[in-house]
Amino acid sequence: MIDRRLNPISDAELERRWKVVRAMMRERGLDALVMQNNNDWLGGYVKWFTDFPAYNGYPRTVLFHLNDAMTVIDMGPAGGRRGFEGRHAIHRGVGDLITTPAFTSIAYTDGYQGELALGELRRRAYKRIGMIGRGAMPYRFVTQIEQGLAGKTEIVDATEEVDAIKAIKSEEEMILIRRCAEMQDEIFARVCKKVKPGMRDNDITALAQYEGRLLGSEQGLFLGTSAPLGEPANFADRYLQGRVLQKGEHFALLIENAGPGGMYTEIARTIVFGKATNELLDGFETVKEAQTYTLSKIRPGVPARDIAAAHDAFMAARGVGPEKRLYAHGQGYDLVERPLIREDETMTIQAGMNLAVHPGYETSSQWAVICDNYIVGQDGPGECLHKTPKQIFEL
Repeated sequence: MIDRRLNPISDAELERRWKVVRAMMRERGLDALVMQNNNDWLGGYVKWFTDFPAYNGYPRTVLFHLNDAMTVIDMGPAGGRRGFEGRHAIHRGVGDLITTPAFTSIAYTDGYQGELALGELRRRAYKRIGMIGRGAMPYRFVTQIEQGLAGKTEIVDATEEVDAIKAIKSEEEMILIRRCAEMQDEIFARVCKKVKPGMRDNDITALAQYEGRLLGSEQGLFLGTSAPLGEPANFADRYLQGRVLQKGEHFALLIENAGPGGMYTEIARTIVFGKATNELLDGFETVKEAQTYTLSKIRPGVPARDIAAAHDAFMAARGVGPEKRLYAHGQGYDLVERPLIREDETMTIQAGMNLAVHPGYETSSQWAVICDNYIVGQDGPGECLHKTPKQIFEL
């Protein structure tokens, strides 16, 4: 078999994940876990369990059994079924790969994957199963399983337990996270060498994406827009990147792509094609200080909501008001994963978490922002994973 994978995780790492999850399942009396994702920006559960991403809106369902290899339901020919007995070189840990041509854009196929998953669960006559990320699954998929197993199988939510496990990175995962940050530093450096007035905003982000792909990136988002000095240059996706950058203007660039192996970090800096105004420089210093302040509060055992409250007080004291966005959060196979540093998060900070910290604020004349990643150690955050200088870049 020709192995076409870009950067597969090791067998040992997959075995580690499965082992710790199955220990949790035994504690909770769970016979299986049910999950489904359809993208690899915010669909990291199936990637974490199988090292095979969901992508392009196509649903991929995983049944993770306590005492058997996984069942995977994926895009493919109707009635397709391949038995791997957990020994396939690419679909590792998978017992059966079942396929059906179901599309999220075609309503009458909504039940196809649910029917197959329900059939597998019924056949095994499980007493208790856990669902992961049920709120993100299609309504019909969830109701098919709930109604089809009613009175026979107890269904509980196991998301909290899996999130807690997934948030703590292994040594192998940390290596991939650091590689992603190094890649993004290089992307930003290459963009600074090639970007120039006369380019559309989309040209700049396309350049960042291109350089990232050359460096091993597997997926991601590239946000940014240009504006004259004295107007905010906001983050925006491709649809709003049609403006042509002019000399003397500035551009805010957010690079949030996955590195080799699929782990995410993200970096944001502002580029000025000329001289930055004092207002822009002062705004950047404010968010840089805010990032440093947040890092001083990040310690194992500290509730994430307490850090968010401290940050709001810090920003309010500087006259820019409390944070309304999500300004810091975990990352891994998901661009945004727990813990969220905000008031509604129940998790506490733990060593081994990968956190993106990106305070920012907007006025009528500027968008001030910074973004970098840190891995939490036993005594707090380690060194910044990104080595790009924390400054406004004047080109």
